[in-house]
Amino acid sequence: MHTDWSDGGHSLSAMVRTAAELGHDYIAVTDHSPRLKVANGLTTDRLRRQLDEIAQINAALDGTGFRVLTGIEVDILADGSLDQDPKLLAELDVVVGSLHSGLRDDMDTMTRRMLRALADPNLDILGHCTGRKLRVKTDAAHAASRWRPPSTFDAAKVFAAAVRHGKAIEINCRPDRRDPPTAMLEAAVQVDGLLFAIDSDAHAMEQLSWLDLGAQRAGGLGITADRIVNTNSAEDLLAWCESHAAA
Repeated sequence: MHTDWSDGGHSLSAMVRTAAELGHDYIAVTDHSPRLKVANGLTTDRLRRQLDEIAQINAALDGTGFRVLTGIEVDILADGSLDQDPKLLAELDVVVGSLHSGLRDDMDTMTRRMLRALADPNLDILGHCTGRKLRVKTDAAHAASRWRPPSTFDAAKVFAAAVRHGKAIEINCRPDRRDPPTAMLEAAVQVDGLLFAIDSDAHAMEQLSWLDLGAQRAGGLGITADRIVNTNSAEDLLAWCESHAAA
């Protein structure tokens, strides 16, 4: 989920409060990285300042049973590298990597970018893998998104790499994304050992409830809870992230 540190509409404290009211045990803050200037992506210095704010919030939450995880939605660049200082990425709890540029690259180029990103020990989750946008209104406060076709890549190779490196594929809950598309998600379900993360991709408090939409998609396709990394406790999720970071 995103806050007003990047392109979100509400403060970190407001998003935390809403998530706790919805009954969650934890929330992962994944604001954008520097090169996504249109989304006010966080420089290294700004991200470090955000980490200080999260530490203060967690100190205030001590004993409540709720926890804020540090994270980022980091851009996957043209060469497949990640758009942030690797040492800082290694300090974060959860790293989602997404493509936001070059989305019309040819299949081989897109596949190479994703494969290199998945091999990076700092990446945990591959975000909205096709990058598509649907012409739907996200909620009463937000206009319909501008349509964007899905990118093309070798899904079989990408999903196999995710299994090999112990990474997860995001099921993006935004109504204007629903990414991966159903046919691709159906194919992903058949890949032995492939894990998923159901992510609200919320940019406002009211959007945190979108998590239910992704859960319904996953349940409808028979994806069991043991294959969804954020059905785990915060401690088990962090242990999973550490398991491939150390590989």
